[in-house]
Amino acid sequence: MGDTGSGWLSSMERSDGTAEDAVEAVDRWIGLPLVKLVSINDHTPGQRQFVDPGKLKEYYTKKYGMSNADYEKFRVRTIEQHHRFAAKHRTEVVERAHGFKLPLASHDDATLLHVEEAVRDGMTVAEFPTTADAARASHEAGLAVLVGAPNLVLGGSHSGNIAAHTLLKTGHVHILSSDYVPCSLVESLFRLPATELGISLPQAVRLATLNPARAVGLEDRGEIAVGKRADLIRVHVARDIPVVRSVWREGHRVA
Repeated sequence: MGDTGSGWLSSMERSDGTAEDAVEAVDRWIGLPLVKLVSINDHTPGQRQFVDPGKLKEYYTKKYGMSNADYEKFRVRTIEQHHRFAAKHRTEVVERAHGFKLPLASHDDATLLHVEEAVRDGMTVAEFPTTADAARASHEAGLAVLVGAPNLVLGGSHSGNIAAHTLLKTGHVHILSSDYVPCSLVESLFRLPATELGISLPQAVRLATLNPARAVGLEDRGEIAVGKRADLIRVHVARDIPVVRSVWREGHRVA
């Protein structure tokens, strides 16, 4: 809970809701001034991002070199923790987020029930929906649908779920996140206008600036306008690769 991997988030920490100490971990950082968003996630085999448990096994055994025996121990332990803690911890963390008036994101929704749960809990962001149905339902419910820029750059999800390109094509995407590859955010913004999606560069940039700022209540930024924070980057495209050349924060050049 708490890690979106998003380029516009000020402070990040991850503690899955199935962990025994998840709520204690949240209590350590939720009151910090840099925390602007709480994301609820659950990476249990068979849940959300890994509705197909085989994908999670492949992910851990190939990416982390986990043996089949070790993976089986991990699978049994995490499923047991899910049954013990997931629902209880979700309720407690949602209550804390509302108490601190922090916006909430629902992570890896896969089904209509997941979306209904997100709406019931007062969430404003649908972070990485894993199916077209979940993305459409989130969009229709008024949640800002967020997808990962690495997914877009790679042409698909690293965990075998729906491609960001597919969701952009349906018009159900409002936010692009850097996720696990920070440089992918700028790269994806300059790639989008070259696709058949009909997205201009200004429209693409809004996916990473104005839209996420509005989704989490940061009304003082996200666009170049009088009275807004002058947080800017200057980008040079060299051989089709966007390179950040200068950075301004609140009007002051910092790089």
